Amino acid sequence: MSDRKGQHFLKLLDLSPAEIDGLLLLAAALKAQKKAGIPHRLCEGKSVALIFEKTSTRTRCAFEVAASDLGMHPVYLDPKSSQIGKKESIADTARVLGRMFDGIEYRGFGQEIVEELAAYAGVPVWNGLTNEFHPTQILADFLTIREHFGTLAGKKLVYMGDARYNMGNSLMVGCAKMGMQFVACAPKKYFPDPALIAACEAVCAETGGSLAFIEDPMAATRGADVIYTDVWVSMGEPDEVWQERIGDLLPYRVTAALMENAGPQCRFMHCLPAFHDLKTGIGREIYEKFGLDCMEVEDTVFEGPQSIVFDEAENRMHTIKAVMAASLAEGI
Repeated sequence: MSDRKGQHFLKLLDLSPAEIDGLLLLAAALKAQKKAGIPHRLCEGKSVALIFEKTSTRTRCAFEVAASDLGMHPVYLDPKSSQIGKKESIADTARVLGRMFDGIEYRGFGQEIVEELAAYAGVPVWNGLTNEFHPTQILADFLTIREHFGTLAGKKLVYMGDARYNMGNSLMVGCAKMGMQFVACAPKKYFPDPALIAACEAVCAETGGSLAFIEDPMAATRGADVIYTDVWVSMGEPDEVWQERIGDLLPYRVTAALMENAGPQCRFMHCLPAFHDLKTGIGREIYEKFGLDCMEVEDTVFEGPQSIVFDEAENRMHTIKAVMAASLAEGI
């Protein structure tokens, strides 16, 4: 892959297809070493700051374990442990942390925050999630797809539900970059931003990828290699939007009938957490208010043989490790 030493990882639009492929190849190699018990402390003695303005399970654990495996010391900063954006500006925070750490991860709100951190830090900055983009998740998704199908080019990925935010945006960008077929299946008001669609169409013209925006779930999923969904209410949105989203998106729930319509080759993916049963507090609240025993995906699909969600979750660690190693290690 092209040299990414010292480079930020802010959104997939910034990377070439060759760079994305290189990160996936590095992640696969690091995963193989991890499984074989081969140490790979490529960043021995370095330290990284992990800024989390939004809570996380997979992203936090993936960064912390990956950093440890690489020989680094991670320091976790939650909203109560940092003055970022409150008593200290983003630029000042970046300049302070950049003098103490070798790399900085940010998970939080607007994309402009992680971009400003990168502008002032003087060390690599990695996007762990913003409102607009979630690039580390897409690397994990693509490593998982490649493991199951052997390739990315030409594969059809259908995203069901609200495609206006970080997951719909990032999957669309990633599919365009890697020459895949991306389909957003939702009511029109949930389609991605037209300017981002135009940018991705320009990428598709170079890579052979394609974009489609379809309201009919059966038409959209026919022949899909991957059906992907996410929760209907994004982090930070008010509880009041649940009723509207359920009303709009219930026809876009991933069901056994939808998977059968796609075909036996189809795999189900979800970035997690998922509301597929009543074993969560929010799941029980939704059941009491709306009488739904699942939301964006049926439990039979989530737990079924076509589901690869836990392969996908594990791959967060391997791909995040690749992102950090590519930025910080020598000779990658």
